Amino acid sequence: MKTHTLFIFSLLFFNFSNAQVAPEIKSWIQNLDSMRGYGGLLTNVQKVQYSSSNVYVSCTCIPGYDIGPWAGNPNTPANQNFCFKITRTPQKKSGTYTATALGHIGVWTNGVSIFNAKDAFSYANKKIWNQNAITVEGPSFDTCLGHPAPNGEYHHHLIPRCLFSYNNPNNHSPIIGYAFDGFPIYGPYGFSDTLGKGTIKRMQSGYRLRNITQRTTLPNGTILSAADYGPNVNSTYILGYYIEDYIYEKAYGDLDEHNGRFCVTPEYPSGTYAYFVTIDSLKNAAYPYTVGETYYGVITSGNIGPGSGHNVPTESVVTYIPSGTSLNENIDFDAIKIYPNPAKNTLYFLFNSNFQASEIVVFNAQGKVVLQKNNSATSENISLADLQIGMYQIKITTTENKIFYSRFIKE
Repeated sequence: MKTHTLFIFSLLFFNFSNAQVAPEIKSWIQNLDSMRGYGGLLTNVQKVQYSSSNVYVSCTCIPGYDIGPWAGNPNTPANQNFCFKITRTPQKKSGTYTATALGHIGVWTNGVSIFNAKDAFSYANKKIWNQNAITVEGPSFDTCLGHPAPNGEYHHHLIPRCLFSYNNPNNHSPIIGYAFDGFPIYGPYGFSDTLGKGTIKRMQSGYRLRNITQRTTLPNGTILSAADYGPNVNSTYILGYYIEDYIYEKAYGDLDEHNGRFCVTPEYPSGTYAYFVTIDSLKNAAYPYTVGETYYGVITSGNIGPGSGHNVPTESVVTYIPSGTSLNENIDFDAIKIYPNPAKNTLYFLFNSNFQASEIVVFNAQGKVVLQKNNSATSENISLADLQIGMYQIKITTTENKIFYSRFIKE
């Protein structure tokens, strides 16, 4: 049963002055139409504010796509009322890198929390052999690969496959989140050349499963005492049941131990350090899935630890509105409507008597045209059968040469 109560988007007049806004400001999926999702809660990001130093992202932690059910998980998603603080000048951490702890370690572009690969349990409760959440908790994930924590915080430990069209090997993946050190997180595909001149390839994790049958040593070579041994590898405690079953080898993949690299991306033509979510050749999630066991950069305060994620700006900030503020007051925003949203197979349009569409163009998350249709009908629909699950932008040009933009989700 659908949890969405909003069926229609009021489309927004496009303002080209936003074209130069930095990625850390404009990459967020804002809910400008009061769209509601699970439990009747507002979805995606409610507000983006920024200064010269930071971006503040306010969100409920409820996505715009349908979520649930969660087999064997008694928890219920709830409004987290988060405000995450993302630095605009991320810096590499000097000295010992900071470990990614339990709880949120970053935020997806739709305001949903990112968790690392661990769950909260370890063998014999010694925190030596730490359980892999994907292996142990995987049966409780919904079809979008997320589930709620005991506090109601809906989150993903791995690739959020309903957020974007992740299986697109022909284009560089989009920014799908930011870690709490301020560096972007991309989907699984990037340039083979770190200078941005190569072909597109799947970013391969530098981690692999160890060749062990007994858990008597750690990946760094530490020999454990018998009291600290883990269970032998068997049909219950399969290889990969614990994160210590993995070892990092620099030459094995494209990414470092943090699951990132410094490279040129479409959004950062001068280069940036960037994390990538990782999948294997069969398109299954690959360890460490998102950010690795440690962050690359310096963590912004107020985002991690008990009670975190409720930052209040103490500096002068500007509210970012994707459509800009210089809207044409004579435009009737109910003139063109699209529905349903999210949509499965067909997206419908309704034009009032004052407008007719001369062109309809749909762009994927990489900005590539995936559908284009010329018409002058007062009502129309387009088939979404050939589109992958994810977020899309639609551009409608009227016969009066007015341009309207909006977003919709294909589920």
